[in-house]
Amino acid sequence: MLWKDHYELGVPEIDAQHKELFRRVESFLQVLRSEDSWTEKVPKINETLEFMKKYVVEHFHDEEAYQLRIDYPGYEAHKEIHNGMVNYVLEVSKQYQESDFNEQLMQQFGGRLLAWLVNHVAAEDQRIAEYAKKGVSSNGR
Repeated sequence: MLWKDHYELGVPEIDAQHKELFRRVESFLQVLRSEDSWTEKVPKINETLEFMKKYVVEHFHDEEAYQLRIDYPGYEAHKEIHNGMVNYVLEVSKQYQESDFNEQLMQQFGGRLLAWLVNHVAAEDQRIAEYAKKGVSSNGR
């Protein structure tokens, strides 16, 4: 399992979404690494891309709404990082369809998706959690 408990932010809705993202990325990587033929992999790959296009937007919206609720000072920069990832997912999805389901593109996508998710949740999102904890202790929120 790629998920680690220390990735938790302490916000149940966000943590549940992160766990789902990790589960989906892990499943996607297992499909990419499987011994199945590429033809057998394509339906699962397509499913993952469709999930990512929708769920990432939903998750980022919820996470950004939380940041606004707690007056997180890094909101704008964090939103830009999210926008970059959404654009990347949409662009890769478009390239994938235009390339007639290119396997190499999906291998690259899987690696980048995993690296981005781990780094983002373990670093960027932890800043939100640290800020929220300071706000609770100093403001009694």
